Amino acid sequence: MLNLERLRTLDALARHGSVSGAAEGLHITTSAVSQQMSKLEREVGQRLLAKNGRGVRLTDAGRLLAEHAARILSQVELAQSDLEAQRGQVVGELRLVAFPTALRGLFPAALTALRDGHPALRLRSRELEPEDGVDAVVRGDADLAVVLDWYNKPLPMPEGLAKAPILDDRVEIAMPEGHPLAGRREVDLEDFAGDEWVAWPEGEFCHEWLLFTLRTKGIEPRIAHRAEEHHTQLALVAAGLGVCVAPRLGRDPMPLGVRAVPVRDRVHRYIYAVWRADADRRPSIRAAVEALQAAGEKLD
Repeated sequence: MLNLERLRTLDALARHGSVSGAAEGLHITTSAVSQQMSKLEREVGQRLLAKNGRGVRLTDAGRLLAEHAARILSQVELAQSDLEAQRGQVVGELRLVAFPTALRGLFPAALTALRDGHPALRLRSRELEPEDGVDAVVRGDADLAVVLDWYNKPLPMPEGLAKAPILDDRVEIAMPEGHPLAGRREVDLEDFAGDEWVAWPEGEFCHEWLLFTLRTKGIEPRIAHRAEEHHTQLALVAAGLGVCVAPRLGRDPMPLGVRAVPVRDRVHRYIYAVWRADADRRPSIRAAVEALQAAGEKLD
C-alpha cells in the first residue's frame, strides 16, 4: 500500500522541481523531504530520484509515479471536499495566503472571527505576493489566496479558479509634508512627472503596474528607490527621498512627515479571494470568504 504522505512529498518535488522548493511548499524541512523519499523508494523498490548537479531530478519511474500521485491527491482532495460539504460543518485545516498589506489589514480580524466561530477549523496563513498566491492555489499548496487587480491592469488568472470580491482599496500618493502638492485635496499622476519615485522591486506585479500606468500618462518614471514593504516605502518618503503609491489597506499608522493625497481619477485596487473551483463546496472556504468580506466592510 502506497503511503499518502510520501506520495504528497513526491508530488511536491515534481511540481517545485527541487527538495528545498518541496520543503517550503509542504512546510517541512529538507531532511524530512529526503527521508520521505527514501522511504517511498524502499516501498516501491525502485529509484525515484537521481542526482543532477547539486540538486536532484526524477527518474523515469519517479515521473511515472508522480503523475499517478497527482491524480490520487486530486481525488483525495475532492473526497475531503465532498465529505466536508456533506457534513455541512466548518472543520479540518484551511491554508490561506495573502499579499503583505492584505495579511496585515484583513487577516487579524478575519482569522479571529473564523477561530472564534469555528473552533474545529485549523487555520494556517502565510505571506505571498499575488502571482505567487495564485500559483500556490493552483498547485494545491494553499486552499485560498487573497490577491488583487489594479483598476487598469488585471492579474493573470488561470482557468479552474473561483473568486469572490473582498473590497475596493482606494489608492493615494504619499509625499513628504514639505512637498509643493502636500496641501492639495486631490492630485493627478501627471503632477509628479518630475518627482523621483519609491516603488516595489523590479519584476513584481505592482511594480509593472506602476510603470505601465505612468507611461500611459506620458510619464517616464524616475524610480530612485525600491522596497517590498509599504511601510519601508513610506519611511523613505518621510525622509524626503521621493513619492510613492499608498493604498489604504494595511497602511496605518502613517509615519510622521508624510502626507497622503487622493488621486483625482480614482486609482484603486480590487481585492478578492481565489480558490480552486473543485473545492467550491467546502464550508470552510465559504466561511473564510464571509469572514474576509466582513473584515473588508469594516474598512470601507
